[in-house]
Amino acid sequence: MLITIASIAFLSSADNSVVSAAAPSVAAEMGLGTAGTQAITVAYLLPFAGLMMAAGSVVDRHGERAMLRLGIFGFTVGTIVAGTARGFELLLAGRVVQGLAAAILVPATLSLVRTRLAPDDRPKAAATWTIALASALALGPALGGAVTAAVHWSWVFWGFLPFLGFSWLVVPRQGPRSTAAGTDVVSTTLAATAMLAVTGALLVLADTPEWTAPLAATAALALVGFRMRDRRSRNPVLPAVLLGNPVFRSALVIQTLWGLGVTGVTVVTPLVHQRWLGLDPATASLPLVAVALALVGTAPVVPRVLARYGPTRTVGGGMLIVAIGLVLVAAVNGSTEVLPRLPGLVLIGFGSAFTVPLTTTALDVVDDSMAGVASGILSAAREFAGALGVAVTTALIGAVADGPALATGYTRTLLAAAALQVVAVLLSPRLTPYLSPRHKSNQRSAPAAGKRDGDRAPVR
Repeated sequence: MLITIASIAFLSSADNSVVSAAAPSVAAEMGLGTAGTQAITVAYLLPFAGLMMAAGSVVDRHGERAMLRLGIFGFTVGTIVAGTARGFELLLAGRVVQGLAAAILVPATLSLVRTRLAPDDRPKAAATWTIALASALALGPALGGAVTAAVHWSWVFWGFLPFLGFSWLVVPRQGPRSTAAGTDVVSTTLAATAMLAVTGALLVLADTPEWTAPLAATAALALVGFRMRDRRSRNPVLPAVLLGNPVFRSALVIQTLWGLGVTGVTVVTPLVHQRWLGLDPATASLPLVAVALALVGTAPVVPRVLARYGPTRTVGGGMLIVAIGLVLVAAVNGSTEVLPRLPGLVLIGFGSAFTVPLTTTALDVVDDSMAGVASGILSAAREFAGALGVAVTTALIGAVADGPALATGYTRTLLAAAALQVVAVLLSPRLTPYLSPRHKSNQRSAPAAGKRDGDRAPVR
């Protein structure tokens, strides 16, 4: 089971980190501006986020095995389309298909954590997931940059095919299916439209600002329509039973703030290193390895830190360390050297490791029948936060994609991301009652008591 979890986590994250490293080379070949360059990343993240809200309930109804196989097949198709593309439109189409497939893969995999593993094994699975994501972050940029420099950017896609074949082989056997309700297609469409429009409004702000107002208006109308529809829907995309639970809601918001701040920064970093520091594609991505190695090295000790110090100091402390790291990178961003950036990057990775408990915390308060829906919401929030972070970064950098102006925009992005982490620190005390050792003991005894009473609530 852990092999499957690690495989899918690595696949879904490596795709984006590898392509982000290759994006500046793609932009140079196709003559893309700042918005077009970042659209290569957003074209993957937005479908990923939009479909995941609905994909969770589909996983609950049809089972993890079927959905994992469907997702791997779709990802393979998207990879082939992107690898053969020689024009911007076809490349974006391949990225969209990859994002849609990932939206099925990720909630199906996270559902395995909740439905196939005992409570005591879930922290290990969460650590495995995080380490796989961090490994993808470490290897992806370096591999993407090296392949782009040595061969051609299209080979960053072809290299995924053997890994997709391996992922197919480690798909687990079919488990029990739930009687989860179907998906509200209208609500899902309105939510996806709102996400697409607001991200698009930020992306075009730098190059074609005349489109910003119409896209922003579309986003607002879609959001209002979604809220009205979802409140009355028999099968809401955002069930009130989940959002009404304080621990799930708090973990969701904190995770979103982390993704909004950190993902946007890391995705645009290779571009900054190439066009501001003057590094080649392979070397430009290497500093991100420091982030990943710090995260991988720290993740195994997080459960012990959590058990000793509790969630407020664990999660909140990690977010504070991330904020300090972002500020340190911003402080030295005027330099054209790589070395002064490394201490801040290491702190970003080190602090990010302490976000590991957020996923298991949120899933622990969800009944098995809603594990897929909860996983989908968590993953959708993370990916949308990443896409929005990239768009905000593009807006803060502006239309000028070279020289000191690029560095100035990047500094603004780093400081904004640090501010978001501070907000997450302020929210972290809300997790305390739900992750304390005493509460965990109560959780273990609650199901037994519930069975004696014949009354087990769907959300504990």
